[in-house]
Amino acid sequence: MTSKLVTRRTLMKSAAGSAVLAGIGMPAIVKAQADAIRIGHLTPLTGFLGPLGEYAQMGVKLAQEEINNAGGVMGRKIELVMEDSVNPQTASAKAERIIERDKVAMIIGEISSASGLAIGQVANRMKTVFINTGCNSDALRGASCNPYMFHIEAANSMYVEGVGNYFLRENLVKGKKWYTLTADYAFGHDLARVAKKFLEKHGGQLAGDELVPTDATDFSPYLLKIRQARPDIVASNLAGNQITNFIKQYSEYGLQFPVVGFGFDTAVAWGAGKGNFSGIWPLVWHHLVDTPTSKKYVEAFTKKYGKLPENQSWGDYMSLKIVAQSMNEIKSADPQKLAEHLRKGAKFDIGKAREGYFRPYDNQIIMEMYAVKAKEASKMKDQWDIYDPLGSVPGPTEDMEVLAPPKDGTCKIT
Repeated sequence: MTSKLVTRRTLMKSAAGSAVLAGIGMPAIVKAQADAIRIGHLTPLTGFLGPLGEYAQMGVKLAQEEINNAGGVMGRKIELVMEDSVNPQTASAKAERIIERDKVAMIIGEISSASGLAIGQVANRMKTVFINTGCNSDALRGASCNPYMFHIEAANSMYVEGVGNYFLRENLVKGKKWYTLTADYAFGHDLARVAKKFLEKHGGQLAGDELVPTDATDFSPYLLKIRQARPDIVASNLAGNQITNFIKQYSEYGLQFPVVGFGFDTAVAWGAGKGNFSGIWPLVWHHLVDTPTSKKYVEAFTKKYGKLPENQSWGDYMSLKIVAQSMNEIKSADPQKLAEHLRKGAKFDIGKAREGYFRPYDNQIIMEMYAVKAKEASKMKDQWDIYDPLGSVPGPTEDMEVLAPPKDGTCKIT
């Protein structure tokens, strides 16, 4: 997916520039300018998270285009250095390389929590800001936090508490037997831990939990176990294409136990086909959010790409907008000054009813979350019309930090 464009800056005309271009694994450079501010973008474009990575790239490219058309940052263009992060080891190596060789001012992206941890460690060591746009693990906001890693993506605890409000309203927890399927990597393990804690707190019972390999495509063994267990609720702690395959095969098996999710991405439900998606699920953002900024973003994305944006594209788009706004405000692309600015309470229009801000304790952006409920196939207007919004959490008069990860003392940012 990563294009090897040769529109490098003017030094490419020199022998040294030609030598750099000849290097194996050279990142894609989007719209290079001699005096441009380089921003790194890492996201998985292959594997089970690949479909989400494609949306991430679309989102950040749209933001770049809009920022540059509006005059850039301090009169300079934004240039994106884009790479497929692949896995934690590769992500770490590429993060170090684009900081050292390509001189990026900061890094945006990632979806895998394991890869996000690896990039965050590089960012901390090299004192370069990294805004995480898709990694949910609470550990990244806890024991593994650092002063240079920021999070526009919500933590697992925020997803669970947010959607949990609606599970409680529907009387789906107390006295109910839950059967969960969990992605077998850092994200899934962390989400399962938080989800189990929520169920125990509110009187739910865990009838079973299955760890699912990230490359699994056949869910029949798990579906047979669910049929035998006869739970009250089936819940997904899955990720990426796992969710697509699970909900499609669940529908094909004709199981009648209600399905819900503790984590979710709209794109994976779109990929499951009409009529296969059901239940209540959480989202960090969705294309039906009714604010001027959100509507403008949906319109621009749809015009550029011919399809609706989804939550992953929102995170990468908004992150670059936040970076551009911040650099213009501090009149600098210096990463340490950027980190200080983000941590000092700067507020940002992120397309929601209330502005977001990064909490100094763990660098998590504080914001509203959402829940959606699947539509019946007969009520869908088209293939994208798969759910109805249930509302936002916290409520409009509540402090947004009630949804934030607990300040348990494990994050030691000073």
